[in-house]
Amino acid sequence: MELVSRTATSTVTVVDEYCNAYRDLFPEVRTFENFKHLHVGMLSDIKRKTLPEIAKAVGLHDAQPLQNFLTDSPWSVVVLQDRRLELTLKMLQGRSFKLVIDETGDKKKGKTTDYVARQYIGNLGKVDNGIVSVNAYGVLGDLTFPLIFLIYKPRKRLEEKGIYKTKPQLAVEIIETLLKYGFNFDLVLADSLYGESPTFIAVLDKHKKPYLLAIRSNHARFSVQEREAIYEVWQEFERVFSDKKTQKRYIQQITCGDSKLITYWRITNDPETLPKNQTWYVKTNLKSDMADQLGNLYGFRNWVEYAFKQGKNELGWADFRLTNYHQIERWWELIMSAYFLVSLQANARNESDSESLHEKSSPPISTEPENFSNHKWWDFNLGWKSTLNNLRLVIQPYVFWNLIKPWLIVFLNPNLQLGFQKLIEIMNQFQGYITVNSG
Repeated sequence: MELVSRTATSTVTVVDEYCNAYRDLFPEVRTFENFKHLHVGMLSDIKRKTLPEIAKAVGLHDAQPLQNFLTDSPWSVVVLQDRRLELTLKMLQGRSFKLVIDETGDKKKGKTTDYVARQYIGNLGKVDNGIVSVNAYGVLGDLTFPLIFLIYKPRKRLEEKGIYKTKPQLAVEIIETLLKYGFNFDLVLADSLYGESPTFIAVLDKHKKPYLLAIRSNHARFSVQEREAIYEVWQEFERVFSDKKTQKRYIQQITCGDSKLITYWRITNDPETLPKNQTWYVKTNLKSDMADQLGNLYGFRNWVEYAFKQGKNELGWADFRLTNYHQIERWWELIMSAYFLVSLQANARNESDSESLHEKSSPPISTEPENFSNHKWWDFNLGWKSTLNNLRLVIQPYVFWNLIKPWLIVFLNPNLQLGFQKLIEIMNQFQGYITVNSG
């Protein structure tokens, strides 16, 4: 029997169903197939999401088609992002969410990559050579989903006639853009870089958005000459984590003025020693009687920061080998798209588990697919990470087939070939937890 290789146009149904919502953005068939290939590669469990490794995982002869897709193909990041945000609005169905603003950085060697410079890299906790972006994510219940990113351009790396923008200024642009799209966020969370920025806070006040922002321990309001800051009695509360586990935490109001519109607090796990890495100072325009809630609300920021770090590591945010920012921007938007694919499916699982399922116009196909969920590694927990795990299990046979196929050309084994193809056909019966429709 002659070995019949799967064509490059074949991917995985659960990925195809999602990518079809973007089909009209890629008129050329080969371009659209590469769009799908990159999603499969990013979602797969291959360790490094470089183009050569993704090419092997999806059965391409080499990485050149994927490289061309990122460098030469005539598609627009803006249009792709626009479609993704439209789908996000449909997923939300008017529901409000918590908006988290945070910058993310990654170490990069050399000086050839656009906007790489010696700067503070949050992931490393120090100044190093790297690239930084300001990112916005949403939190809906225990679900995280991606929104917008903007590259930070250090002064010394600006192109000719380029306009320098601080990270808070980029965050303002993100917020204004989200509001124009019609997103409804009921709380903004951010670290002290934004909490100490009058520009950032002014735009939140302008749009009457509630916020809970980190500030420095030596915040200016704590040393007002007219009135010394008064540290109120510590209050104990239960910090609830994303896995529903709890720990004791403490919160204390800091009175430093007569205004009741903005209140100041510090949160810690040890009020006696106030450990530096476990003590946070925050300010908020939420009601001053919310002490029992503020600690958990602010905890969402750290949770999302961790969740995004996981997403970055899992999907390959920093695995690009590109130097031109136009191409890097394309890579990052594809990561955001793959991230949203998982968020969309995770949201469907959450909805199918809730009492409000009958109110949804596009109900999930099923809670957990019959037979598929019998796999011993299937994760029945809800959430982004567990949903990614299950999607990866469905993708695995296709990836394994592509990796083993070169050996079957050397050592022909028709039975193994037919077995793989049968297994892939079974996997392709799983279309996801929810159907995706861009119309």
